[in-house]
Amino acid sequence: MSKMVPYPSDSIIPERDLDKTPVLEARHLGIDFGGLTAVDDFNLIVGRTEIAGLIGPNGAGKTTVFNLLTKVYQPTRGTILLNGKETSRMNTVQVNKAGIARTFQNIRLFSNLSVEDNVKIGLHNAMRQSMVTGVLRLPGYFKSERVAHERALELLSIFDMQDLANHQAGSLPYGAQRRLEIVRALATNPSLLLLDEPAAGMNPSETAELMENIRKIRDTFQIAVMLIEHDMNLVMGICEGIAVLNYGRIIAKGTPQEIQSNPQVIEAYLGKQKDKEAGQ
Repeated sequence: MSKMVPYPSDSIIPERDLDKTPVLEARHLGIDFGGLTAVDDFNLIVGRTEIAGLIGPNGAGKTTVFNLLTKVYQPTRGTILLNGKETSRMNTVQVNKAGIARTFQNIRLFSNLSVEDNVKIGLHNAMRQSMVTGVLRLPGYFKSERVAHERALELLSIFDMQDLANHQAGSLPYGAQRRLEIVRALATNPSLLLLDEPAAGMNPSETAELMENIRKIRDTFQIAVMLIEHDMNLVMGICEGIAVLNYGRIIAKGTPQEIQSNPQVIEAYLGKQKDKEAGQ
């Protein structure tokens, strides 16, 4: 794990990323729903190969932040830079093509399609065939289909799932469906992968395997990963920089060690987590 070093505008990024444009810069980001402010003055920088965490109590606004970054919601105020490029005029499809992919709290697979077809849907950013080529079954169609098939199997092999390619996605065990959703997101060729509670519903051994796979994804693809997660063992074990959200505002940013010892964070979140675990 790389040493975290200061970066302009009150942030830290991995030392190895200092000479590269940050993959993400969110500046004074905020959104109001009617008279309610859901996220306010959100500032965050993520290094190009950083594994970052966004934590906080339920209802703190974490998924809303992901929705802002992916343009499910348009921000009321603030700026988002993706690879140094402003995304203000982009919609969700354009932001995905520009480099952000995500998974969701609730699995959103095409349950009736095969595992391979779910991954191929994610490959749309890389496919160049025209509709005419597909309709008329021209030679280019078969070539692109073969390339998509090979690429899908290659991506599935990251999670050792290539042998499940012909299985129906909805028939997979829960943990495998979670992994498939990550593979489909990777198929869009992102520079930033957003994972919304990837360990939800997983047992400890599956969670440990997930940690290794997130590191493997970062190292293999040389991309950044940002995750929302309530499993503190996962967060503290894998994240390099962590931001803590409470009532829509960041109350702390730092390394896992700094976050674990921050009195404000303990009072707002980590203490409640321990009480909750003790009561189970």
